[in-house]
Amino acid sequence: MANKTTAEKLATIQQGYTLEGATIELGAAIVDGEIHKEAQVRLPLAMMNRHGLVAGATGTGKTVTLHMIAEQLSTAGVPVFLADIKGDLSGLATPATGSEKLTARTQALGQDWQAKNFPVEFLSLGGDGHGIPVRATITSFGPILLSRIMDLNDTQESSLQLIFHFADQNNLELIDLKDLRAVIQFLTSDEGKAELANLGGLSKATAGVILRELVTLEAQGMEKFFGEPEFDTAELLRTAPDGRGVISCLELPTLQTKPLLFSTFLMWLLADLFEDLPEAGDLDKPKLVFFLDEAHLLFNGASKAFLEAITTTVRLIRSKGVGIFFVTQTPKDVPADVLGQLANRVQHALRAFTPEDAKALKATVSTLPVSDYNLEETLTSAGIGEAVITVMNEKGAPTPVALTRLRAPESVMGPSTNELIQSAVAASSLLAKYGTAVDNLSAYEKLTGQATAPTGDAAPGLPPVPSSGTPGASGTLGASQADIDAEARRIEEEILGRPSSRSSSPEPFPAPPAPPAPAPQSSQQDGMFGDIAGALGGALGGGLKSMVRSMGTQLGRDLMRGVFGTSSRRRR
Repeated sequence: MANKTTAEKLATIQQGYTLEGATIELGAAIVDGEIHKEAQVRLPLAMMNRHGLVAGATGTGKTVTLHMIAEQLSTAGVPVFLADIKGDLSGLATPATGSEKLTARTQALGQDWQAKNFPVEFLSLGGDGHGIPVRATITSFGPILLSRIMDLNDTQESSLQLIFHFADQNNLELIDLKDLRAVIQFLTSDEGKAELANLGGLSKATAGVILRELVTLEAQGMEKFFGEPEFDTAELLRTAPDGRGVISCLELPTLQTKPLLFSTFLMWLLADLFEDLPEAGDLDKPKLVFFLDEAHLLFNGASKAFLEAITTTVRLIRSKGVGIFFVTQTPKDVPADVLGQLANRVQHALRAFTPEDAKALKATVSTLPVSDYNLEETLTSAGIGEAVITVMNEKGAPTPVALTRLRAPESVMGPSTNELIQSAVAASSLLAKYGTAVDNLSAYEKLTGQATAPTGDAAPGLPPVPSSGTPGASGTLGASQADIDAEARRIEEEILGRPSSRSSSPEPFPAPPAPPAPAPQSSQQDGMFGDIAGALGGALGGGLKSMVRSMGTQLGRDLMRGVFGTSSRRRR
């Protein structure tokens, strides 16, 4: 291989990356120290659901790489989900500004660069940021993912699964942390001793440990991530009216204080998609591409059950049209069983300053195909914005390894302004659906006999949601509200590429319906279905009541949980 000429090396790359279908253009190959724009390196769009890895040392350009790929996926009509850890990815909503340096770079790559913005939906975990709040119910999150956050051992995780089983069987809806705490407190009380004994493997001491961990989660402020309205992961599959895929950008301003919550919440999103989506087989393009940044957080200290669930999800979700790209520093951050499922590879530079770095370098080289490059030397000398690439071609075979100068993004490589983000959120059709927290009848109210709590305010940091369309003294909306609505319409048209869905005289957002007062229950097991039975019995005749209660009991027995123990209330 060492005696190949430059022309022969170029021919190998050109032949390997000559593809028939739609592609993601990654950049131009570097051979013998020179950029060759006639040797374009590409990734087949149809192979994006075969998953991938974007790796490299800090500061080598991983975030810019996923930024550039996300732009092209959106242009191709593919929705994208990505986590914005540093705040830089919000720039996708703002066109970049050209410069002489940028023009020289893009011309050398053969890139026809144009400044563009893209349709972006800004999200935040439980309202921790400016975006639309993303919440999950405790029931939906499931015992395996919750055990991961609580750092439970295998025995305690099994016990938590028994607690979920008890709640499912007794129609005790686990919506937020106080619901789960109420169930555990009931099981450890004198009144619940018999139920605790029936669960067999659950000891009172273990239940106490789990209860203390719940208190710790509440003390850390994590209760706002659990509740309703629960985020429907189908929202991640939307396209804009102009056909471009919507880029869902999850803002994570407090990642450093809650890294485990962040990584586990992303796996909940994937698990929910996995349970909801039908089998799709081989598609011309994926339904969604999911970027998991800081992927090492998923696996550090993970239980065997958690790792097995991730491996299963990665292996099977491909057939449902979803691609997952793990973004981390070295392939060693990803377990071998997961790494073996990743067909596409973008490897940025690595550093070898310590013996541990040297081991990581050798391990990385060993995972790449044999090539015309001296990979140890190439990976330590590659510049910012350069990467060693090998992907799966349309026939399912790996392409030749190519050191590549990567293309430049066409939107801002940095944050958008706060004003633009806030206006985009105010214009979002999701704000009315998810912007305000609610607290419906659930396990806590059933076990304590208390009425449901009132609906909460809009999430902190969000633009105000109009709660009333009543005109003022002059018969018109105030000037400040009118300005906000006008700006929201403008941003919606500019960012999402469609006419605004907001009228010039906006109707008030409908208030969530007040939960019905709980009907008298003959027993705790009647629960929610007892309430429904009572209502239907009054309307259609008392004979229906026993039938509805029977249906509810059977539904509780037959409730099936997914690969992570998840069970969305939308699927019940």
